[in-house]
Amino acid sequence: MDSGRANKSSSSRIAKTFQKVIHLKSGGGRSRSSNPAFCLLIPQEKLRCCESQQAEKEDAEEAKEESKTRAAMEAFVAKLFATISAVKAAYAELQIAQFPYNNEAIQSADQAVVDELKALSELKYSFLKRQIDSSPPHVTLMLAEIQEQQALMKTYEITMKKMRGEIENKDSRIGNLHQQVQEIVNQNKNLEKKLNASGSFSILDNVKFSDLNPKDFILVLNYALRSVRSFVKLLIREMEAASWDIDAAANAIQADIVFSKRNHRAFAFESFVCREIFAGFNDPGFSLLEKDQSPPPSEMHRRRVFFFEQFKRLRSASAVHFLKSDPNSLFGKFLRSKYLQLVHPKMEFSFAGNLNQRKMVNSGEYPETDLFKTFAEVGRRVWLLHCLAFSFSHKVTTFQVKHQSKFSEVYMESVAEDVFAAADGGLRVAFTVVPGFIVGQTVLQSQVYLFPHNSPSKS
Repeated sequence: MDSGRANKSSSSRIAKTFQKVIHLKSGGGRSRSSNPAFCLLIPQEKLRCCESQQAEKEDAEEAKEESKTRAAMEAFVAKLFATISAVKAAYAELQIAQFPYNNEAIQSADQAVVDELKALSELKYSFLKRQIDSSPPHVTLMLAEIQEQQALMKTYEITMKKMRGEIENKDSRIGNLHQQVQEIVNQNKNLEKKLNASGSFSILDNVKFSDLNPKDFILVLNYALRSVRSFVKLLIREMEAASWDIDAAANAIQADIVFSKRNHRAFAFESFVCREIFAGFNDPGFSLLEKDQSPPPSEMHRRRVFFFEQFKRLRSASAVHFLKSDPNSLFGKFLRSKYLQLVHPKMEFSFAGNLNQRKMVNSGEYPETDLFKTFAEVGRRVWLLHCLAFSFSHKVTTFQVKHQSKFSEVYMESVAEDVFAAADGGLRVAFTVVPGFIVGQTVLQSQVYLFPHNSPSKS
């Protein structure tokens, strides 16, 4: 009985001691809860939840700070570019102030450049010191955009002002050039009138009967062709003034020809004038005079001397003055016949409104109009060429090239050089503009208008 009580008392003491130890280790003297082992019972899931909330809060604060930094940097960059645009505008204003020179404008623009460069330098130091958020980013961004737009508008205005100045200078230069061209044209007209009035051409004075050669014939031929082209230009101007359809007129002369350029239509009119004025060139009387009106000498040498004397008489004379002094000469009959053939009555009526000029020519008189004077000069030069041809000891003949003939550099010369660029499959003759000449054994090329063989001449 006693031993049982002793064992029971010992067990009670051990339990009390164990409780004290647990209380000391778990509470650390800080908690006086009735349950000393309560802290050991907190679940691990609740601990992890608390840590996750803390991390999310820190991430949110970090993202907010990063967004704020990015916005500040964007505003700073916008301000930087706006300042650069302002520098460019100020510099452009400085440049335009120098031409023409304006001292006040130069000083003002120079100060503006300096101010903008200072602002740019301040931005540089702010960036280096990491002081780029001096104001709310959205306000800075908006102000920077306004500043940049103003700078761009200023630059555009300066550029437009500069371009207007350049346009005015070019317009002024074009006006001066037009005036110079008109003065040159007037001078050429005056020189041409003086030349036609005097009939003199000093180069022809070097042509001598004793040493005639093909070079002399080429010289006089070119001399004649220049007057032909002047007459063609006059005809086209008169047609345009009379409201002619130039395309229809050119097609009436050379039917169904497709001209590669608009100004090539003049070649059709030139071909018509040459065809009419050179018709009968191979005959001593130009096939226009009766046999008894031909030059009387029958011997070759005497005939050559006769024609060369005609050449010398007319080479330094005015055509109209010569006609008035000797209206019944061979040249007068030649010119009268050629005019009536070449200038159609409808053409003359559309130009002048009447046929008075034609009546005067037909009756042996010679009008003083520009049209007849220009034509008379053509006739004079062609007659000089004819007289020179019959002054040679060997025969001089003309030749024409037929339509669709194959181009030959021996007998032909193109009046339009640009046709060669399109000639892949060879060239063909559309029509003869100027006839060719054979002077003894020398061939003077005919001038022709060509078209590529692989391109039809008909429209």
